[in-house]
Amino acid sequence: MVDTARCPVDNAPMRVHLVDGTFELFRAHYAPRPSHTSPSGKDLKATVGVVGSLLALLADADEAVTHLAVAFDNPIRSFRNDLFDGYKTEAGIDAALAAQFDDVEAAVAALGVVVWSMKDFECDDALATAAVRFAKAPGVTQVRVMTPDKDLGQVLDGERVVQVDRMRRRVFTEASLRAERGFGPPSVPDFLALVGDTADGIPGLDGWGEKGAQAVLSVYPHLEQIPDDAKAWTVKVRGAEKLAGTLSAHRAEATLYRTLATLRLDVPLDESLDELRWQGAPRDAWRAWCVDAGIEKFVDRPLRFLP
Repeated sequence: MVDTARCPVDNAPMRVHLVDGTFELFRAHYAPRPSHTSPSGKDLKATVGVVGSLLALLADADEAVTHLAVAFDNPIRSFRNDLFDGYKTEAGIDAALAAQFDDVEAAVAALGVVVWSMKDFECDDALATAAVRFAKAPGVTQVRVMTPDKDLGQVLDGERVVQVDRMRRRVFTEASLRAERGFGPPSVPDFLALVGDTADGIPGLDGWGEKGAQAVLSVYPHLEQIPDDAKAWTVKVRGAEKLAGTLSAHRAEATLYRTLATLRLDVPLDESLDELRWQGAPRDAWRAWCVDAGIEKFVDRPLRFLP
């Protein structure tokens, strides 16, 4: 049975928490924390780190988690690799980390949390699709996308959809994006097309830095609205003529980069909002995972259990 004494109050604000599992896995792998090897001899440092992070999130009274899902890239490649040869791949990923892609999904599922394993799409596409969908659901007061990845800024929506960087304890809203960058969520893919995104293998255009791109996009929100001739610009930017010339000569590439940076909102996610409600960890499955992973100290950590 569910421990009802610890269940959320029915009339409490309903937040949907969407976690970037791939980011959490990489962060845990490279974190300066002790290694962890399972009784069978497998390196599970990153997996245990992700599980510990989720347990802390579920126990965080300020976050007040009621509905939760975690998305993973598994494998790293996606449809974007068919569009651009330079897009990110599994190349260079530590073998011990890559070997845990399936393990971490099994661990999160054992905790009773919905797992979205992405193959053709990416983790960020799943987060974006879910954020836009569930923000419209009756009763949802806020969707909190738990990742520092700047590309998720494109789905920020007032106070309805926000982005949370747990490591730095920062919350980003549409208003804070506009105040910091000078442009709104719809321009995020255009910004990444111009300045690039090294994490995803998007090179951007030569000479286009953050300050120049922000200034231009604050007046011309999308690439096609930026005049080829800098003399026609109504905003003063250092090196404007060179920037305009570069964009004029490489509009096709910039448009492709924007496509790569634009998150998909049509990922086929089967779960309904109600199915995202965290009811508790399935007791037997959770205990079995803890024993197999050699992390028995986690056995009693979940706030509540299912039979």
